[in-house]
Amino acid sequence: MTEHANGKVLVDHDGPVTIVSINRPQVKNACDVETVQTLHDVFAAFEADDEARVAILTGAQGAFCAGADLAELASGSSLHFCWAGKDRGATRRRLSKPVIAAVEGYAVAAGLALAVWCDLRVAAATAVFGVFCRRFGGPMPNGCTVRLPRIVGESRALDMLMTGRPVDADEAKLIGLADRLVPAGEALAAATELARQLAGFPQTAMLSDRASTISQWDYEEEEAIDREIAGAQPAMKGHFQSGAGSFVDGAGRHGAFE
Repeated sequence: MTEHANGKVLVDHDGPVTIVSINRPQVKNACDVETVQTLHDVFAAFEADDEARVAILTGAQGAFCAGADLAELASGSSLHFCWAGKDRGATRRRLSKPVIAAVEGYAVAAGLALAVWCDLRVAAATAVFGVFCRRFGGPMPNGCTVRLPRIVGESRALDMLMTGRPVDADEAKLIGLADRLVPAGEALAAATELARQLAGFPQTAMLSDRASTISQWDYEEEEAIDREIAGAQPAMKGHFQSGAGSFVDGAGRHGAFE
């Protein structure tokens, strides 16, 4: 495990899986600017690492992320920094490889933005999502107002964004905000198991489908389909033929994945 920003961010490698942990438990892993920019940097390193296939984002000691560091905000020193900004904002853009959020405890305010920046969310029974900054006049310039409605729908997103109410793990699973629900304390283990599964698949096809799914919002339907077809060609010409042959020979039948 390596420490970054004086231990505020921890990075561990488990084969093709990279685990990134926010490590500020004294403030429920609320992030100051240094932490956010460090998250940007470690995920950029993950993306550039050819051996790394899937990343997990989590928080230390029972909390995912309680948003921005309010003491730093109150001082005025971070008012002009945006988590989705171009100055090493961690939620500025999606990566070219999957990221899974392992959520225990609070994923609120900008912490919710981090959660919806990830591809998938594995939530423990203790997980709580919400726009808690609504209570003291904080906006969400962190990608959340764009990504949240794409995940849960506009009406549910507006309910969360305008009221700031807490959404527990059961409701999060019901509305599609959480993809997997696990007992308390098991989010990271379940996310790691999921990450290993994704890392074990032939990557070209999975990544082309992922890229098309993410980018299709930007195009009219017919153009999005054309781009989907074009993006699938490397996989069609690569692993798919040999994979189809393996299935014909009996591998992978009845839902058995290797």
